[in-house]
Amino acid sequence: MTNKRPRFSFGLMILGFIFVLAFILNLSLGSVIIPFESIWKVISGQSTDSSAFYILVDYRLPKAFAALTVGGSLALSGLIMQTFFRNPLAGPFVLGISSGASLGVAVLFFGSSIFLGGVAFQNLSRLSIILASSAGSAVVFGIILTVALRLKDVMGLLIVGLMLGSFTAAIVTILSNFSSAEALQRYVFWTYGSLGNINPTELNYMIAFVALGSGGALWLSKSLNGLLMGESYAKSMGVAVKKNRTLLLVITSLLAGASTAFAGPIGFVGLAVPHLVRLLIPTGDHRILIPAVLMTGGTLLLLCDTLSQLPGFEGTLPINGVTSLIGAPILVSLILSKRKILM
Repeated sequence: MTNKRPRFSFGLMILGFIFVLAFILNLSLGSVIIPFESIWKVISGQSTDSSAFYILVDYRLPKAFAALTVGGSLALSGLIMQTFFRNPLAGPFVLGISSGASLGVAVLFFGSSIFLGGVAFQNLSRLSIILASSAGSAVVFGIILTVALRLKDVMGLLIVGLMLGSFTAAIVTILSNFSSAEALQRYVFWTYGSLGNINPTELNYMIAFVALGSGGALWLSKSLNGLLMGESYAKSMGVAVKKNRTLLLVITSLLAGASTAFAGPIGFVGLAVPHLVRLLIPTGDHRILIPAVLMTGGTLLLLCDTLSQLPGFEGTLPINGVTSLIGAPILVSLILSKRKILM
């Protein structure tokens, strides 16, 4: 144990350094490049450059905090699901929560276009989109929780979650067939994901959800450590397996549902980040993994957001596409170099 602690500390130091670097780059790069000196003056309250102050305070700082919050939320929910199912391919979306959110938004967009006409569709507010996404997530979560209370086999629950995801996707496909081209385009744009549309009030709610979920996960870290070794081992440790599994489902649904409602469906982060952390910090102790995963998830989404801004250009790329396009090769190369995934 004493030989491993320095390695854990070194891994956390590397993650911390990358985190700081990613945060600075995210604030600096974009359609307008802001030097580090100007960033420091704005943060310290010494800036006389009104344009730099406006760009940083009104746009880039909130978006950076949104990236940290959403990335950490998705990464933590992915870690919980991989431990819960003892499956390295599990992620925050295996329960169908994100698919439920997508269904809620699809019903709102396509339903208003089909039944209420173009005027009603044009007047849809961001609040209505968030509420529709939350309602869809809540419905799927209710089904998952009901099934979880009846099933003893977690693999059965995994299959139900995947089937729910396929079922909701099928409904979205059918609805889109009767919808207008404008509603379909707006729905597709929503599926790209966005961090720049999250306002300060929404960000505060997101931070509250992530803080609540992170606190709950840390409180259940002993249960997560036990479940990683199997249900029998967890029971021998005195873990109330059935009760804690229900709590873990609630936490994951809260984290994944909130991030999807406010930022749209952003893939890859929840699946990849737990593996990246385990490759850098080879431990099964969730008291270490949880804070490391939160920081790494935020860092990865910061880097992807920086790349999506096309520094020096006015255009932006969909964040949902950048996360997979950039992150997948990195994860594959790390796995090939290590030749195994720790679970």
